[in-house]
Amino acid sequence: MIEKRFKNLDEQIEILKYKGLVINNTNYAKEVLLRENYFFLNGYRHLFTNEDKTFKKGTTFEELYSLFLFDRSLRNILFKYLLVIENNLKSIISYQLSKKYGYRERDYLKNQNFTTDKEKQAQLNDLLKKMKRQIRVNGAQHTATQHYALNYGYIPLWILVKVLSFGIISEMYSILKVEDQKEIADIYGINFETLIVYLPILANYRNLCAHEDILYENKTQKYIDDTIYHQLLKIKKVDDEYVKGKNDLFALIIIMKQLLKKEEFKNMILEIDNILGSLDYNLNTIKIDKILDRMGFPLNWKDLYKIERSNDE
Repeated sequence: MIEKRFKNLDEQIEILKYKGLVINNTNYAKEVLLRENYFFLNGYRHLFTNEDKTFKKGTTFEELYSLFLFDRSLRNILFKYLLVIENNLKSIISYQLSKKYGYRERDYLKNQNFTTDKEKQAQLNDLLKKMKRQIRVNGAQHTATQHYALNYGYIPLWILVKVLSFGIISEMYSILKVEDQKEIADIYGINFETLIVYLPILANYRNLCAHEDILYENKTQKYIDDTIYHQLLKIKKVDDEYVKGKNDLFALIIIMKQLLKKEEFKNMILEIDNILGSLDYNLNTIKIDKILDRMGFPLNWKDLYKIERSNDE
């Protein structure tokens, strides 16, 4: 096994230069590498390199760093709106279930409140254990849960959801009774089976954004179903399958279109367009179209916010 030896900033600079990257200001490049980490910055090189892994002629350190900064801004934007969706979903689920099953944990956490599918019973039991563990842990550590536990002797679901991860909420929805899944999905105007597919994708992207992973070219294992938006945007098909908006970043944007309020979605699109404009200005050796293609964005991607939700209902 080849050992990866530590390389100081001067050595890192020399490696980048050897690969053909133009570094106009060595001190600036060192400062960036120290603060941002050579490994993470180097993860953005692929669109700027040739087949032999050398940089395309004329590629500058600033150009590479601009893609890195764009992806950070993109994460911040999407994270903000993913949190809106997460909060909305938690509020809706807790309201619907509390209204039907009660507000004490001994009531809303009963097994009979969830699916009777035998294949999902192990998953159900595991999830209920996770939620009860959260009650025990956060009952003493979280301000809101502590308040209810001390003053009322129970923690209502609308308080508990605040300390549950998006992943647990996603899993919880997947094991609700179909009638409850439908009631929740109807609020968003989408099919309950579609929402079951969407939620783990949202949870995955939420965690990706929170942990500073590369976002713009991320692909998910799950594919979303074809939507009216694929059709109206005239996204290209190959072998009767859409080539964009299925398991790429644009698929996430399509999901968020259906879960955010119209004004929220419009603001998100404008924010993304703004940082794409800044990136375009800083690109020299490649065109912005290459970035959009890597993201799964069609050239007319901004038209998505103009399409009324009624077309999808």
